Amino acid sequence: MIVNIGILLGGLVVLIAGGEFLVRGSVSIALRLKISPLVVGLTVVAFGTSAPELFISVQSALSGSPDIAMGNVIGSNICNLALVLGITAFITPVPVQKDIIRIDWPVAMGSSLLMFALVQGNLISFWEGILFITLLIGYTFFTILNSRKETKNLQAQAEALDVPAQPTASLWRDVLLLVIGIAGLTVGSNWFVFGAKELAIALGVSERVVGITVVALGTSLPELATAIVAAMRKETDIAMGNLIGSNIFNILSILGFTSIIATIQVNDVIIRSDMIWMLLITFMIFPMMITRRIISKVEGGILLAFYLYYIYSVIGPI
Repeated sequence: MIVNIGILLGGLVVLIAGGEFLVRGSVSIALRLKISPLVVGLTVVAFGTSAPELFISVQSALSGSPDIAMGNVIGSNICNLALVLGITAFITPVPVQKDIIRIDWPVAMGSSLLMFALVQGNLISFWEGILFITLLIGYTFFTILNSRKETKNLQAQAEALDVPAQPTASLWRDVLLLVIGIAGLTVGSNWFVFGAKELAIALGVSERVVGITVVALGTSLPELATAIVAAMRKETDIAMGNLIGSNIFNILSILGFTSIIATIQVNDVIIRSDMIWMLLITFMIFPMMITRRIISKVEGGILLAFYLYYIYSVIGPI
């Protein structure tokens, strides 16, 4: 089992490194094509930072482990809003921008409800994947157009995402970073999925449990570390938008691309239990947001308690 954990952790390290190389290379190439730093931050960087989850889900579906693919997405969404947001708000209150309440949260809730409706047949098909990608493109274009009205806030987002104003180094270096990033994501996802499957066998638990807990938490570690650092520095003004945006991207992009490549079979337990938890937590943050437009320390503690109880409900009976 120690070997399996080593493969799992090694895969995670390679995944994170691959994602970093991909982001740096793709951002610099995008800037060479005269794409603004703002648009890069909202599109290229957002895709790059979610690439590890995408590669894991695709690899899981192709290798016959759909529970890891679905568990990765559902577990990451629960982790983002309950664990990451909970810890961040528990450290320091998190402000909520009005567009999150008017636009992003409704899209996140709507995407979650749409996914829940579509998986009642226990699968996500090619055409449903096309629907997800179409909605993602529409949401991305709307976000970019709408964001032009909020230059100051967008500039803060670009800075928070560490998007440079000009391309760096040479074109060949950027291409090399891109190639290394894709290779790292491919190799890392293979190791991570293999390690997760073998760990499930060694522990005698289902791939769903490993996907919901180990895989979801592992792929959310960069967001968790970033959120904690931001909270310690009192720089949480865009944390809420980033986390909700990540949840939208997880559903529309990751499940969209994955189901286009390979039909995803969905476990009944994931539908009846994990998705209900995801819907509940996504809905639960709405009243928290509209009261004083801030997620308080007490509310952060409530979210964190919900996450811990959820994980206990998943692992407890084992």
